[in-house]
Amino acid sequence: MFSRILIANRGEVAVRIIRAARELGVQSVAVYSEADRDSAHVRLADDAICIGAPPPNESYLKIDRIISAAEVANVDAIHPGYGFLSENAHFADVCRSCNIEFIGPSVKSMELLGDKVECKKLAIKHKVPTSPGSKGAVETEDAALKVAHDIGYPVIIKAAAGGGGRGMRVAHNDISLRSGLHSAMAEAESAFGNASVYVEKFIERARHIEVQVLGDQHDNVVHLFERDCTMQRRHQKLIEEAPCPVLDDEERSAVCRSAVRLTKAAGYYSAGTVEFLFDANERKFYLMEVNTRIQVEHPVTETVTGIDLVKAQIRVAAGEPLGFTQRQIKCKGHAIEARINAENVDKGFMPSPGTIDQFDPPGGPGVRVDTHCHGGYRVPPNYDSMIAKLITFGETRDDALAVMRRALSEFRVEPIPTTIPLHARLMRHGNFIKSDTDIHFVERWLEAK
Repeated sequence: MFSRILIANRGEVAVRIIRAARELGVQSVAVYSEADRDSAHVRLADDAICIGAPPPNESYLKIDRIISAAEVANVDAIHPGYGFLSENAHFADVCRSCNIEFIGPSVKSMELLGDKVECKKLAIKHKVPTSPGSKGAVETEDAALKVAHDIGYPVIIKAAAGGGGRGMRVAHNDISLRSGLHSAMAEAESAFGNASVYVEKFIERARHIEVQVLGDQHDNVVHLFERDCTMQRRHQKLIEEAPCPVLDDEERSAVCRSAVRLTKAAGYYSAGTVEFLFDANERKFYLMEVNTRIQVEHPVTETVTGIDLVKAQIRVAAGEPLGFTQRQIKCKGHAIEARINAENVDKGFMPSPGTIDQFDPPGGPGVRVDTHCHGGYRVPPNYDSMIAKLITFGETRDDALAVMRRALSEFRVEPIPTTIPLHARLMRHGNFIKSDTDIHFVERWLEAK
C-alpha cells in the first residue's frame, strides 16, 4: 500500500479521497489554487501545496506544477478525482514516467476507450450493442449525409473525444445536418483539440443508463450493477439513482455483462463507467461512451453494494487484487443522489458564486451528504458550481424518495440560489415518481412552466 498520495483535484471529491486514504492508513497531500486557500480539502489533508492562480489553466490543469508538488511532497501516487486531468492519458503517462503511480487505468486503456470512434469499433468486435451510424469519423458533408440517409433522421453528431455535451448536435434534416456538422467540429476542436466527429441514430425517447465496472491488474473485471442518470439538462446530470427503476432482470444482466466484456477487452483496471442509451420503446440499449475515472454519482452505487469505490481504486493502483468475485456483489435497496449546485434555476441555471452564510445539511437515517462547504464558505466563480451531493437510501425506491423529500426540506443553504427547490419539485412530479421520463424530460418540463 502507498504511504502518501496527492489529490490532483479540489472540492468535495478531494475531501472524499482524503477520507478514503485516511481509513486505509495513507497520508494525503492536497493541492490548491489561491481561490481555494481556505477550502475544506486543504484543511483536512495531511499536507497542502499551493499550485497557482484561481483559473484552472493556471492551477488544477497545470501538469508541471502538480508533478512538482508531488515530487516536493514525496508521494507514491496521484489520484486525479473527476474532471480536470482525470481522463488525460498524457497526465497519467507523465505521472508514471516520474515514478509516481496514477490512480486510474493504464494509458493504453484510457486512449482506446476515450476515443469514441475506436471504442465503438472495439464494442462491435465484442458484440456490445452500438447505435446505427458511421463506422468511424465523418470528415465531409457528403459522408455525413450518406450516413443520415442510410439510417434515417433524426441523427446526432458527436465529438470523438471528450464529452459533457460539447461537440454534439441533433439534426432532423439535411440543412440542420450541414450546419450542425461544422459547428460540432469547431466546438470539438476548441474543447478537446480534436475536431473528429461521428454520426449516429438519435433515439428520441431514451433513458441514460450507466454500468459501474471495477477491474484490477490481475485480469479481474466485475460490474457493480447500473445507475439511471436520465434526469438531466443539456447533457448535465441532475439526479441519479441505483438500480435503474425500469429494467427487468434480463435487461439488467445483459447491459452489465456487455460493460464487463468491453472493459475486459480493453485491458481495463480501476473504477470506470460504461454509459448506454436505453430505448424505452424498443427495450434496447446502445453503447454511448466509457468514462475512465470515478464518477460524480458513485455514491449511489456504494450505497446499494456496500463497496467503497475510492478505496478500491487506491488498492488496485497499489497492485492488490479486488478481493471479491462477481457472485459476491449484491444490490440491496435503492439509492438516489441529487446534485446540489450553486445555480439560479429561474435564470437559466446561471452560476451563483458568493458567500454561504448558512449551510445546514440534513441528517438522520438513510442520508449521506458529500460536500466541502460550510457556513462562511465562499463559492468561487472559477469552477464547477456543484457544492454538495445529497444521497438517500431506502429498502425500496418509494422509501428512498420519501427520505429524499424529507432531506431536501431540511437542507438550508443561504443566501445564494441553489438547485434544492428544483429537486424538491422533481421529487414530487408524477412522471418522476412513476419513472415515466426520458433524457429530455426536464427541459420539456421547464419550458412548459
